[in-house]
Amino acid sequence: MAGEITAAGAVVWRRGAREAPQIALVHRPRYDDWSLPKGKLERGESTREAAAREVAEETGFRVALGHHVGRTRYRVTRPEPATKVVEYYAARPLDGSFEPGDEVDELRWLAPDAAKELLSYDHDRRIVDAFTALPHDTTTLLLVRHAKAGSRASWDGPDDERPLSVNGRHQLPPIHTLCGLYGASRVHAAPLVRCVETVRAVAESLGVAVTEEQLLSEAGYTGNEDAALARLLDIAGAGGTPVVCSQGGVIPDLVSRVAGAAGLPVGELAAKKASVWALFFTCDDHADGGPRLVAADYIPRP
Repeated sequence: MAGEITAAGAVVWRRGAREAPQIALVHRPRYDDWSLPKGKLERGESTREAAAREVAEETGFRVALGHHVGRTRYRVTRPEPATKVVEYYAARPLDGSFEPGDEVDELRWLAPDAAKELLSYDHDRRIVDAFTALPHDTTTLLLVRHAKAGSRASWDGPDDERPLSVNGRHQLPPIHTLCGLYGASRVHAAPLVRCVETVRAVAESLGVAVTEEQLLSEAGYTGNEDAALARLLDIAGAGGTPVVCSQGGVIPDLVSRVAGAAGLPVGELAAKKASVWALFFTCDDHADGGPRLVAADYIPRP
């Protein structure tokens, strides 16, 4: 029975003339084809990690990931018959430059329509269509639920001082890695020890302080939902890629309100401990003048 190969790639884009996007396509001499940068996952790697790594290897660019664009499934015959499943993300270059090599010998930046003409495969063309269906220039906000903390029953002090457990601390490196993949630049947290501890390493790696957000704690949120929503939109509207750590009693309702205001269906509103909602906003002019949610990806296990 044929197996399944899991891979990941990206629609890497930059601003072209009149702010229109240009998409990076790569030529692989081994196959003499033009494709979006992609490759197979390495052992223990997530699809987001693989997408960023493969882009760096094939294009020379370090990127910040954006929303999940789509998935392709197709049959391959080499090295043996299998089904290849590729997860694609939007991505924008942060730095780097292209150098031709044995795997990729040419890179071209093209407008989406021109890219679709050059691409060798219909499944890549469908991914370009999915990319252009949403605004390309968005602000990412990472809404993190704090990692596991010690039980309330065994903690004698105030609940807001309850620290992360050993298992909770083990959940921190993947969160840190994920924030880096999205190009995190600012860090906010509800003023509870377990929330601040969850994102402290992210803040330290960026050389910034953790800004405490009382409205985004369970105690501050209840009865102040509209003000909390406005605060989250203010954080998103300030630019960069903010990371916001909150609690399970806040996140599902807050995401529901953000999505509802934009008329965006987001499915099940889960919020497991140490999970992340990647929220993507456009700040283009519209009715209320503030950021508007255009996509949302739930990441249960970073």
